[in-house]
Amino acid sequence: MATEDRKLEVLRAIVADFISTNEPVGSKAIADRHNLGVSPATIRNDMAALEDEGLIHQPHTSAGRVPTDAGYRMFVDRLTEVKPLSGAEKRAIEAFLDGAVDLDDVLHRAVRSLAQLTRNVAVVRYPLLNRSRVRHLELVPVSTTRLMLVLITDTGRVEQRVVELPAPVPSESVSDLRATLNNQLRDRLLSEAPEAIEALPNQVPADLQGLVATLTSVLLEMLVEQHSERILLGGTANLTENSLDFPAIRPVLEALEEQVVLLRLLDQAVSTSQVLVRIGNENEHEGLLSASVVTSGYGVRGSSVGAVGVLGPRRMDYAHTMARVAAVARYVGALIEER
Repeated sequence: MATEDRKLEVLRAIVADFISTNEPVGSKAIADRHNLGVSPATIRNDMAALEDEGLIHQPHTSAGRVPTDAGYRMFVDRLTEVKPLSGAEKRAIEAFLDGAVDLDDVLHRAVRSLAQLTRNVAVVRYPLLNRSRVRHLELVPVSTTRLMLVLITDTGRVEQRVVELPAPVPSESVSDLRATLNNQLRDRLLSEAPEAIEALPNQVPADLQGLVATLTSVLLEMLVEQHSERILLGGTANLTENSLDFPAIRPVLEALEEQVVLLRLLDQAVSTSQVLVRIGNENEHEGLLSASVVTSGYGVRGSSVGAVGVLGPRRMDYAHTMARVAAVARYVGALIEER
């Protein structure tokens, strides 16, 4: 085995053993536990080289070595395969998520499932409205001067508003308006909808233009409000199981309470279906410097619209966690597309 390849195997052994034991790893332990075909002395030389490269460090004198953030990063980047889900895990996810009745239920179940599978904190971002398309607009008369306006997207988002009308409107006019709204807006990206909405008053009879102007005003408000900035969090109590990995747990909890921090964690993931891993000092928020974050986008028709992820210690089982984040993201996307 070439020297560089062996050094990588030593690094992998150190990461694997440290994840398993939470104890610094020595050369003799690596020689005993891993079949590298070399002596402890050779492993010590490789460890010295890895330490010089900043990939491992010695927490105190006479101790073994532990990975640095750079060491974890190399380990993750060189992962040749993630740990596949067992048949039982696949069946459990399917059974748990398939019983969901709507988008809210799907995402609540997803966050609980991910927290249970990884024993970390799970986070899910709702589908972004600007990446969704109009599936249907419904107008429901509440009274002669009040309508319920319901916007349903292809990602399962349902937004609704009560609209106070300037004057009573006959039921046949409500039907005509419903048809006009859907003809003009169905299948449009919500980011493209405002231009079509603003043109609606000119496409109806004069006696309905005042009503349409009121509806378009409410529709535009629905689109500009930040309802896509919705986050679900689960499994925060799992942090206590990893208390040794978080010597100061308060900054982590404070970061989790700040929605803007969670949104930033998931922003990158929404743009890709790949699994992204941020380790320790790769996280911008100082409260998360002792944590790692694994995220993946989920989507419909091949386009990511939201994201799922987990936050846990840097000493997490990356191969295991990455596979489970990816699996839950795929299931969520498939369920949304079916609805």
